[in-house]
Amino acid sequence: MNLRIFAAVLLLASIGRSVEPANVSSWLERIRVEHQLPALAAAAYDEGGLVAIGATGRRRARANESVTMDDQWHLASCTKSMTASVAAMLVEEGKLRWDTTIGESFPDFDAMSSAWREVTLEQLLVHRGGAPHEPPADLWKVACAREGSPTEQRTRFVRGILSRAPEKPPGKHWIYSDAGYAIVGAMMERATGQSWEDLLRKRLFEPLGLKSAGFGEPATAGTTDQPWGHKGTSAPYQPVAPGLGADHPPAIAPAAAVHMSIADFARYAGWHVEGERGWGTLLTEESFHKLHEPPEEQRYAMGWSVVKRRWAGGTALMHNGENNMFYSVMWLGPSQDTCFVAACNCDGPGAEEACNDAIAMLINSF
Repeated sequence: MNLRIFAAVLLLASIGRSVEPANVSSWLERIRVEHQLPALAAAAYDEGGLVAIGATGRRRARANESVTMDDQWHLASCTKSMTASVAAMLVEEGKLRWDTTIGESFPDFDAMSSAWREVTLEQLLVHRGGAPHEPPADLWKVACAREGSPTEQRTRFVRGILSRAPEKPPGKHWIYSDAGYAIVGAMMERATGQSWEDLLRKRLFEPLGLKSAGFGEPATAGTTDQPWGHKGTSAPYQPVAPGLGADHPPAIAPAAAVHMSIADFARYAGWHVEGERGWGTLLTEESFHKLHEPPEEQRYAMGWSVVKRRWAGGTALMHNGENNMFYSVMWLGPSQDTCFVAACNCDGPGAEEACNDAIAMLINSF
């Protein structure tokens, strides 16, 4: 791949990118073919807006429907930073505090294990609340039945988690936990009387103009109007039709349920860059710093891994997501006013490598 030519394409596009970003679909196609993926999309964003964007491949393996620039991608655990962002808004409004405890949020949970009562919102967001890495099998089976509204499903799931002892003593261990973020989502619902889905729509998606954002698998049941997820860890990947088996249950949605277009994904990531630089909206600069700053001796903040990268000029923020059928990743370089995102409609080592290759291509073009 001739990166000098690609950089020249981006330079020419940047002259008038207020109209159109560079279309990098042909470059992504080479990566997609190399890794034998159904489809792949990526974008780069800086303070001037989208710099480059591309999408290539098929919505469903061995079918005819091609992906488009506007197609939506399941972001899985990249959802966590969105939940944390809205939680920060509720903290700013006084509806929650960083030290609001589980016991305060759910005083009616009589069967709650006493070890949970003093666990705080902040501890859950940085994965130090003691919540399990894997949910108990019996609770997961009930969650997958999807009975009742999403809020009812979360409440039932969280009540079950809290009736059992934490996996580790709270505050002492880092345990990556979708269940912990499910508890956060339920705390947000208790504090506002609104569903987690409505909170994200009204407080994040609509104000930021993320019109493609939604929840669960992107495609409509019985159609290929959006990319399907695919199972398997290497080609040939097996397409999964939209429906009950196409995503995790709503009980853990605050950890891993959002989908959106690759352009909106980049705009969302760019909002965090702007916030860290002090130019953000919806949250104060102090709150953005809080979201992005990990506890001492830890590299995970609130929905963000914090690492050092030369291209980022020092600190970079990143997160990836996978639901066994889609893979996504975002990389932010706040001091360079830039971010990069990629997504594909399958999972496994090839998907991760392809998304990393796509982002490396975009980084090397600057």
